[in-house]
Amino acid sequence: MKTKYHYLKSFCLLLTWFLSQAVSTQALATEALPSCRLLIAKQLFDGVNYPQANMAVLIEGNKVKQVGTPESLRGQCRNRINLGDATIMPGFIESHAHVTFQNVRKDTVLEHGITTVQDTGGPLHPKEGGQGKLRLLSTGPIIQAVGGYPLNIFTPDDTVGGLAKVGISVATTAEAELVVQQLVDGGATAIKIALEPGGEIGAPWMQPHGDHPVPPAPWSILPKEIVQAIVNKAHKLGKRVIAHVGEQDGFDRALAAGVDELAHMPCGEISDTSLQAAVNAGITFVTTIDTLASCAPTGLHSNTFKLGLFGANFIYGSEVAHDNVPWGINAEEMHMMLHLTHGADAINFDDVINVFKSVTSKAGKRLGVHPLLGTLAPGAPADIIAVRGNPFERFKILEYPDLVMSGGRVIVNKF
Repeated sequence: MKTKYHYLKSFCLLLTWFLSQAVSTQALATEALPSCRLLIAKQLFDGVNYPQANMAVLIEGNKVKQVGTPESLRGQCRNRINLGDATIMPGFIESHAHVTFQNVRKDTVLEHGITTVQDTGGPLHPKEGGQGKLRLLSTGPIIQAVGGYPLNIFTPDDTVGGLAKVGISVATTAEAELVVQQLVDGGATAIKIALEPGGEIGAPWMQPHGDHPVPPAPWSILPKEIVQAIVNKAHKLGKRVIAHVGEQDGFDRALAAGVDELAHMPCGEISDTSLQAAVNAGITFVTTIDTLASCAPTGLHSNTFKLGLFGANFIYGSEVAHDNVPWGINAEEMHMMLHLTHGADAINFDDVINVFKSVTSKAGKRLGVHPLLGTLAPGAPADIIAVRGNPFERFKILEYPDLVMSGGRVIVNKF
């Protein structure tokens, strides 16, 4: 009887402990944000202007309240955190990722300094995160030609809401317009199309994926009239169109239809005439140079350099989820952007700042989910990172941020 009583008592104590832990965990999960925080550091970059020395950012709830000197913000918040010899910046934005499709842990991406991700190709879902979690935006499946890319490489194993995981084929303009409507109704923040006939040496999509062989090129691509119908429908619904292109034919087809953005720098060589026309048309180029590093320099590097000469608008993208790039901030992508996109003149500090803008304020404005995303302006989401030292001199330290905040909530704090 004594032994039975002992086991019962132990079970009750254990049950009480589990219940208390569950309650405390729930309380932590729903705990209100501090009314304010004041972060102070040797240097601050607000996403737009040159870095400023000895600055502070005042956070109220989940938003930035004010940026100024510590003296000017004195007395506005007792919760002061002095980071010392560090740099405060907006959280970085990844404009080309496949987080959901490749089952990359969202908390891993967030902990490594990316606070917002544009998922381009994969299951469709509405906007999520931003309040202590990775803000994730979805384009849903890539619209493609029947028998073309990406479903000729990635065989879907299931569907989401009737839409294949990574791509969906259309054969007519009516089908294309219907799919665009379905994607937008389901929460897509942009529409992505594939105009990829294959064959580019060194391109990631020309490599085997698992045990699925690469089919011989050329691959089917969307006809011009269907591409135009997709662009027209998406623009009517207020969504931009992102095109995957890798060579001349796809590039020209995207340009003629009036797409808004190219998901990659083209891997194959593109004519100067087409590159200049794309710049004149205002097309934005998401870089992903590091991911495409195996492409021939006469294509990838030459295209990027010429676009820089022509004054192209570049946005940082690293294609998070690929095995050959970090699942967070990619310093090598920033380094290659700096050296390939600066144009004809020697690299100067303006070029460095432009790279940082391409992953903060310019990227945030492009997404259209909040007018101040990617900045530390008053009213901006309190998505903030900080690193010890000066990242404008050494990009690598950005890959290991010492402070990460999402919507005012501290995710990482090594100070």
